[in-house]
Amino acid sequence: MSPRNWITRAETGADIPAVRALHLAAFDTPLEADLVEALRADASWIDGLSVVTTDEDDRLAGHALLTRCHIDGVPALCLAPVAVHPEHQRTGAGSAAVRAALRAAEDRGEHFVTVLGHPAYYPRFGFTRASAHGIGLSIDVPDEAMMALSLDTAHPLPTGTVRYAAPFGI
Repeated sequence: MSPRNWITRAETGADIPAVRALHLAAFDTPLEADLVEALRADASWIDGLSVVTTDEDDRLAGHALLTRCHIDGVPALCLAPVAVHPEHQRTGAGSAAVRAALRAAEDRGEHFVTVLGHPAYYPRFGFTRASAHGIGLSIDVPDEAMMALSLDTAHPLPTGTVRYAAPFGI
């Protein structure tokens, strides 16, 4: 399927079953779908920062989630998980969801976002290697996979260790 203009919006309560189904379709195990549910019940959840991509008939094609994390004591956001239904991969559905989620975070006055993800994918949104900014994790991950982004040039990224919400288990 070729790239198209996707519709993005904040997740609603009515979307919850479709978001779960999307994650179950996108991944080989239910871990990401279960993580989204656990984060929904966690204090790290921020209304309006779970973003879906839909087609013109309001069918979900993609999802991006930002939840609260901290870089040492500084509030930040964690981008994870991001999912695209297999039939819509490589159509821009995931990128649309990520861009809309980042815009929503910026509109809320958030400054920093971290992501542990594919190093060839996330730099298109402005993410750079976290270690170059003195940001790390308490577990070993490939250096190029841990990335960070400042949403506001007036606020340089803080240094420190990322502390994720409890449902991440790290």
